[in-house]
Amino acid sequence: MEDLFSAPQLTGRTLCRDDLAALSATTPGFVTDCDLEGADLSGLELSRWRFERCNLRHSDLSGAQLEGTHWQGCRGPFADFYGANLSEAVFTGGDWNNCSMRRVGLTSTRFSGCKLTGADFTEARAMHIHFEEVLLVSAKLPGFSFRKETLSRVDFSGADLRKSDFRMTVFEDCSLREAMITGSRFEGSDLRGVDLGGLRLVDAALFRGATISREQAGQLLGELGLNVR
Repeated sequence: MEDLFSAPQLTGRTLCRDDLAALSATTPGFVTDCDLEGADLSGLELSRWRFERCNLRHSDLSGAQLEGTHWQGCRGPFADFYGANLSEAVFTGGDWNNCSMRRVGLTSTRFSGCKLTGADFTEARAMHIHFEEVLLVSAKLPGFSFRKETLSRVDFSGADLRKSDFRMTVFEDCSLREAMITGSRFEGSDLRGVDLGGLRLVDAALFRGATISREQAGQLLGELGLNVR
């Protein structure tokens, strides 16, 4: 971890592209309580920078090099990360609702305690990603790979999960209520910790080879008008 006392620090300021670009070639910086709303940070080299409690609403981070960055308690609704490299980045807390993560690199990226409602992860390149206590309500994650991951307290209600890979995934206190899962794969997954409300019986075929509870099985069969006792 970088020594925060030796790193360039920007605190309590309204910043623009030039402020960060001037430091981007030096030791990774530490930005706290700063306003970057609407800032154009596209294409900047900001690997291993730290951002705490910053406002990044509508900011443009497309194509930026953000490997190993830390984002703690930041607010970035509608931020645009299109094509950025977020490998090994850590997002802790904060509001990233409706942000664009299209075509981003997410190898070993961690999201914990974040709001990502409506976020767009279309064509993201994900591997060994970690989600814990995250809201992904109505998010777009078609073709996303969660294979062999453990998902804890993740809310996928109404999310687009079509053709996603959940093989051998463990769900702990999660929700797939009303999610779109056509073409997704669940072989070997443990779904006993999932709210499956709103899924149709026709979707049950997707769970072949997965583990569900008796209660969940009864819920699916109940849609046929059958009573399971």
